Amino acid sequence: MKVMKFGGTSVGSPQRIKDVAALIGDKGRNIVVLSAMSGTTNSLIEISKAVKDGDPQLACRLISSLEERYKGVVDELFSTEEWRKTASEKTAVFFNDIRHTISSPDSPLLEKEIVSRGELISTNLMHAYLQEQGVASVLLPALAFMRTDEHGEPDLPYITKHLASLIEENADAALFITQGFICLDHNGEINNLERGGSDYTASLIGAAVKAEEIEIWTDIDGMHNNDPRFVEGTRPVRNLHFEEAAELAYFGAKILHPTCIQPAKLNNIPVRLLNTMQPDAPGTLIDNVLRRGYIKAVAAKDNITAIKIKSGRMLLAYGFLKMVFEIFEKHETAIDMITTSEVGVSLTIDNERNLDRIVEELHRFGTVTIDRDMTIICVVGDLEWQNRGFEAKALDALRDIPVRMISYGGSNYNISFLIKAEDKNRALKALSAEIFE
Repeated sequence: MKVMKFGGTSVGSPQRIKDVAALIGDKGRNIVVLSAMSGTTNSLIEISKAVKDGDPQLACRLISSLEERYKGVVDELFSTEEWRKTASEKTAVFFNDIRHTISSPDSPLLEKEIVSRGELISTNLMHAYLQEQGVASVLLPALAFMRTDEHGEPDLPYITKHLASLIEENADAALFITQGFICLDHNGEINNLERGGSDYTASLIGAAVKAEEIEIWTDIDGMHNNDPRFVEGTRPVRNLHFEEAAELAYFGAKILHPTCIQPAKLNNIPVRLLNTMQPDAPGTLIDNVLRRGYIKAVAAKDNITAIKIKSGRMLLAYGFLKMVFEIFEKHETAIDMITTSEVGVSLTIDNERNLDRIVEELHRFGTVTIDRDMTIICVVGDLEWQNRGFEAKALDALRDIPVRMISYGGSNYNISFLIKAEDKNRALKALSAEIFE
């Protein structure tokens, strides 16, 4: 059994839904995870924001506008009046649920309850269309098995037990359809796995059912060796180690959500990245096999802030770094890169929400300097320190670009450079020319 996840653009129109249905219909008895149709989640967030801002009339107009869009989808998707009527009635129920939800504007779960309807609508439309086409699909409600524990982490034993029970109850099903992203928390309240969480859903389901493979279907043919939005002539990377894929996902490769990697890696389940618009393309295979001797890809992470703490008192000061890290932990701010010297430490963050308070506390150690509008350029591949020349190629490519920080040796798969955001495009192109051409 495989797990096949399709993102919002893959089911973003009636024709795309038909294409996906044709693709999954002849692939065997698999579990299909769907995101909301593209644009839907943003519209639902906009609705919840209007409610929170005390503008119920705007919220109602937005709901009606989105509902009209789906009426058009239903009319175009179904070829028989019977199934068109069935799908219309079911979709109307979901929009009435949204209208009922906004009648309680003070609910702390308002946004999560509203946003969850996106995946519920897309899976119900796909399920109904498959039935119209004669496919014996079964809808597995994600809220019946996908749950997080008291720490907000996926409760894999619970997921495994309840998903197995649902599959056993539907032994005659030819295909299973379920929602990505949405779940319940340990109190049984509506929750979600954050943006991009449909990848996480697919990986967790794959781990729960010991899947043969997890397929992530998007609108690009695998993970490319550079960002095709800024660099011409990029090409898909055919094979990646889980650690390499995790580095690329964390440092900017948008095709895969970083959290997707861990459950698949721990259960040794290959992940394949495929293109819905080019289903025959080989895509990218991610597994636990390291292909040595190659730099695989380059990625960039934007909106980075660099913080430098310089202190003459740091020299041989026991516990200095511990005290610095505790400040960031206290303010729930993750650190991306870090370099040290005998008189200072430089580090980067991608979230400035608590920056003022962090800087205020860091001042007790010495002088604090802030550099904004920075970008991390990440070069990924077989970068063990015994290899000769790989880091030199990356450095040589950036010889004409000012580099604020370099991080090398923390991972066997990554060397990172901190540069000004304005130099990002030039850096990506230079790295491609030096490494891949």
